[in-house]
Amino acid sequence: MAGIDLNRTSTNVGALLPKEISSEIWSTAVEESVIMRASRRINLPGSGLTIPIITGDAEADWVAETDEKPVSDVAISNKSMTGYKLAVIETFSEEFRRDLPALYAELARRLPSALGRKFDETILHGTAPGSNFDVLSGSAAVAVDATDTVGDLVGALSTIGTAGGDLSHWLLSPQAEGLVMTAKDAAGNYALLRDVQSSTGAIGSLFGRQVLKSRAVYNNPATGADVIGYAGDFANSAIYGVVEDVRVKISDTATVNKNGTQLNLWQRNMFAILAEVEVGFIVRDGAHFVKLTGATTA
Repeated sequence: MAGIDLNRTSTNVGALLPKEISSEIWSTAVEESVIMRASRRINLPGSGLTIPIITGDAEADWVAETDEKPVSDVAISNKSMTGYKLAVIETFSEEFRRDLPALYAELARRLPSALGRKFDETILHGTAPGSNFDVLSGSAAVAVDATDTVGDLVGALSTIGTAGGDLSHWLLSPQAEGLVMTAKDAAGNYALLRDVQSSTGAIGSLFGRQVLKSRAVYNNPATGADVIGYAGDFANSAIYGVVEDVRVKISDTATVNKNGTQLNLWQRNMFAILAEVEVGFIVRDGAHFVKLTGATTA
């Protein structure tokens, strides 16, 4: 039985939790995903969707009296978005739920959050699950260090602006937060944190653009510099589509395959919780996003 389910003999089941568990059992993937919080959402049909994108506007020009007026057409392209299913199943023994109700309730509440974390991990550091699904892991890198942190951040803003984008959000990891907070100007003063005592302890905006913090943003690759943040035109250039909201199902009669082991839940006095969502993601132009890199670590 070792390793196939959460039961009363599982390691660390005695971890301390608050006596009062939130009445909200399920948190949605949107609440956990920094990408979803920064991007625009659309409803995505199950068969996918093709979205028209304006790549150039019509242009007016000056004309003299009796001259022909100029004719100029708008340029339109399109991008297709396909939804892919993201899912997770967790198994429990019935005795675990009965004898450790607070811990079970907290684990069940946190389960859908795994969907949001995997969504972010895939887009920021991974590979697409299939076609018509964009990822940002190949974005141009902008190094940010303590030598001239403010100048580095301005460089990221300029890079996006030069590519035709308008930076709307900074996505920072906890590893980047202290670096940004302690950035100093030419006079040696804190450039972005004026009063430590009255500070809320968080960065709400940089250069008037919203800052979102998430552990999912950080990545320590096998080779190369650590990824400590992202910056981009999420408001105008990033779209995620959801076929349905997060669905949660519970069964005590199904048979599930867990790491090659077939578990008949009814026979074992077990049950399983399934959380799943069908979601897609595209960007208008990959050049409208940059990754912020820090030191190179092992």
